[in-house]
Amino acid sequence: MNKKKKIPQKDYKYGRHLQKVRQSKGVTQESLAEKINTSQTWIAYIETGRNRPNLDMLEKIAKALGVKVKDLIPF
Repeated sequence: MNKKKKIPQKDYKYGRHLQKVRQSKGVTQESLAEKINTSQTWIAYIETGRNRPNLDMLEKIAKALGVKVKDLIPF
């Protein structure tokens, strides 16, 4: 039996917020991934709450989107 891992609400909320910020800047998952040297899949996993970026990656994402790290945190 294959059980799906339940995604914590805070991770889902963070991912959706990141997606909104990214889209508001007109940046695709693919171009963001390229700018921070990662995969589009990894960005998609963050945006769906299946993965969490560490502080180093948050800084890279913020720089690539032209925002501050605090702007990426919805709480």
